[in-house]
Amino acid sequence: MSDRAAEIRKLAELAVRFGANVQRGQVVAVGGELGQEPLVRAIARSAYEHGAKFVDVTYNDLYVKRERLLHADEDTLEYVPPWYGQRVLAIGEHHCARIGLSGMAQPHALDGVDPIRAGRDQLPFLAEAAQVVNQRTTNWCAIAGPSPGWAELVFADVEPREAESRLWDQILHVLRLDEDDPVAVWKRRADTLTGVARRLTENRLDALHFEGPGTDLVVGLLPSSSWMAARFETVDGVVHMPNLPSEEVFTTPDPARVEGHVRSTKPRELNGTIIRGLRVKFEGGRAVEVDADENGDALASSVQRDAGAGRLGEVALVDGEGRIGPLDTIFYDTLLDENAASHIAFGSAYKFTVDDEADRARANESAIHVDVMIGAPDVAVTGVTGDGRRVPVLVEGRWRI
Repeated sequence: MSDRAAEIRKLAELAVRFGANVQRGQVVAVGGELGQEPLVRAIARSAYEHGAKFVDVTYNDLYVKRERLLHADEDTLEYVPPWYGQRVLAIGEHHCARIGLSGMAQPHALDGVDPIRAGRDQLPFLAEAAQVVNQRTTNWCAIAGPSPGWAELVFADVEPREAESRLWDQILHVLRLDEDDPVAVWKRRADTLTGVARRLTENRLDALHFEGPGTDLVVGLLPSSSWMAARFETVDGVVHMPNLPSEEVFTTPDPARVEGHVRSTKPRELNGTIIRGLRVKFEGGRAVEVDADENGDALASSVQRDAGAGRLGEVALVDGEGRIGPLDTIFYDTLLDENAASHIAFGSAYKFTVDDEADRARANESAIHVDVMIGAPDVAVTGVTGDGRRVPVLVEGRWRI
């Protein structure tokens, strides 16, 4: 077996046996982009070896999406065939496992496409996916999937073979696959993050205050917002790691209580378009101004999609002890970049992070879920209690709570 084949095998094993924790007899739904076929096939092999009943694979082709964005009628771009969502709901009903690969395998597919039109077509994101996550019926994992196309985007200044080698080295590092026992190392990291989440929940903060260059943002929390990290458990008791890598702790904010302005600290890939230098102003919980150095219209279009699209459904904190941030690499991939920096997310909330039923009913709902990275070592995060007391939470990348 070649070195690359062995690396693909290791990554697939981590996704199947630890990330999604595929159970014997389960159907496994696998999603990727064209260009990631070797890893998808390795995941299928590992899943069947681990006792999967069936592996159901779907591929996203951004060049087909390009043709839609260039030539379809304007008023059809938000249309999603109903059987797409029905498939996702059926995966939940059958308590399947789900594995999705991140990373732009076709990074230039949407070059030259109007970002406003691109923002109207959210595929492959489906609103039903958030519903299934909230119901906790599937054990799932999103994991980084290196490809030649993604390597070309991240390391554009070197020749293709060197770029691909660099990307694989960094992905193996952030996935802890360069360790003798990566699962044991991941379990220790998960223990640390769940401990932080527990302390944040116990403090019952009323709000978080983000302060740094270009940022002065207060994000209100719901009274029963609980913090989570790293490990999830399905309604059937299957423990899994929904994101690999995972360096965040997160909760559901109050969608009506967000005030101030914020700048993004990392570029954001959205539906094949890269947004740089994003700036957002909030009033009364809603984004009232969206601007960027490049392709800001893509997000501005997305946050107008429905009543909840311009409000927040998630706030997440990331410390400086993870493996992604110190690399100082922009991956142009939400899974990796959001786990390098604290972030907020427009759109749908993860309602399972809210304990009280009345609070849960107030959590944001939308057809989108778009993460924006706002954290950096020079962005301090302070908790605010109900009586106005200020509690240091994250300062210079270190937990203070």
